Amino acid sequence: MRFSLFPFQITIDSDEYNDYIQYVDRHTNKLIEENVPGKRSLQFLYSSFFGKIVLESIMARGLIQYLQGFFMNTRISKIFIKPFAKKYDVNIDESLHNIGKFKSFNDFFTRKLKDTARPINNNNKTIISPADGKVLVFEKATESMNFYIKDSEFNLPAFICNDTLTKQFKDASMAIIRLAPVDYHRFHFPINCTPSKSLLIKGKYYSVSPLALKKEEMIFEKNKREICLLKNSILGDVLMIEVGATFVGSIVQTYPYGIDVEKGDEKGYFKFGGSTIVLLFKEGRIMFDDDLLKNTKKGFETTIKMGEPIANFIL
Repeated sequence: MRFSLFPFQITIDSDEYNDYIQYVDRHTNKLIEENVPGKRSLQFLYSSFFGKIVLESIMARGLIQYLQGFFMNTRISKIFIKPFAKKYDVNIDESLHNIGKFKSFNDFFTRKLKDTARPINNNNKTIISPADGKVLVFEKATESMNFYIKDSEFNLPAFICNDTLTKQFKDASMAIIRLAPVDYHRFHFPINCTPSKSLLIKGKYYSVSPLALKKEEMIFEKNKREICLLKNSILGDVLMIEVGATFVGSIVQTYPYGIDVEKGDEKGYFKFGGSTIVLLFKEGRIMFDDDLLKNTKKGFETTIKMGEPIANFIL
């Protein structure tokens, strides 16, 4: 085993940990095994006694995230861009700037894309994915944790930390969009709306990978997150929650709150690391796309790009 702060991985040579993640490619309907950055590190941290000690005492705390974020903003961090992009097949052609223009790894990680890279579905009745990633959808939010851990129920009050909102979204439908480190890490509005100011809920920095979620209950309720209420005249209120994770330097909001925004407008971005966006819709207001529901019920995430449809209004 080798542990190093930079490039921030624990490497394990043993075959003891053999978990894997499979997902459905939405466009080909093929089942694919995910190439997980730092997979052995995750398996070590969440599946072994010593790893859990390291996780709780070091990795899930704020200091390591600060050091990681600081380093990834330095010029020397540029040396990781090309190897990372090559290993994980990042499509640089979509980027607004070429690879030589980035001043740091975080500059590359939070890159903007060309306007044509993510077409927005403009059907007024359609809800789009706010980010690139892999999506799960649940007609009832309470069913979501059972996807990861059998007989577990999602703790909505602990996640929202607001009694009024908990009552409003008691029987909410839920979409979970998981962003891996290789994904485009800016996030956008899923509907036309008037957004509130985001509310920060302090927390830790556990991984949001399914490898971690299968081992550590209530990660979503434990992690740092920001909650925003989106007001839509037809759909009503929607909750959009950005969840931080291991090595997420910070969640940055770039939108003007209290002002009308359009579907697809940028809301913010995550600095380095994997992360998650959760959408909560009031009961009976939306219907998720059939393929996403079917794949989730079979136990698989589905690939998604920002701007692609995930649900429709029930009018």
